[in-house]
Amino acid sequence: MKLYQVVVGKIASKELKKLPKREVQRIFPKIKNLSSQPRPDGCKKLKSQNEDLWRIRIGDYRVIYSIDDSVNIIDIRRIGHRRDIYIK
Repeated sequence: MKLYQVVVGKIASKELKKLPKREVQRIFPKIKNLSSQPRPDGCKKLKSQNEDLWRIRIGDYRVIYSIDDSVNIIDIRRIGHRRDIYIK
């Protein structure tokens, strides 16, 4: 089994710090699990993006990330509530 390195980007890190502690406790294990399973059940590839981005759903919150299979890196781009996450 290949293990991926999970990298939390600057924007995602700031968004994570703003979330309620209870939500962070729910989200963090899911992010950690991406290292062993980068495309878990329920993940979706986002359409209409210039990049290959994926998302996982954790209740009302979403984690947007990219996967680089050539160097085994998962880059967490955004973390936030579903009503705000897709708006840039």
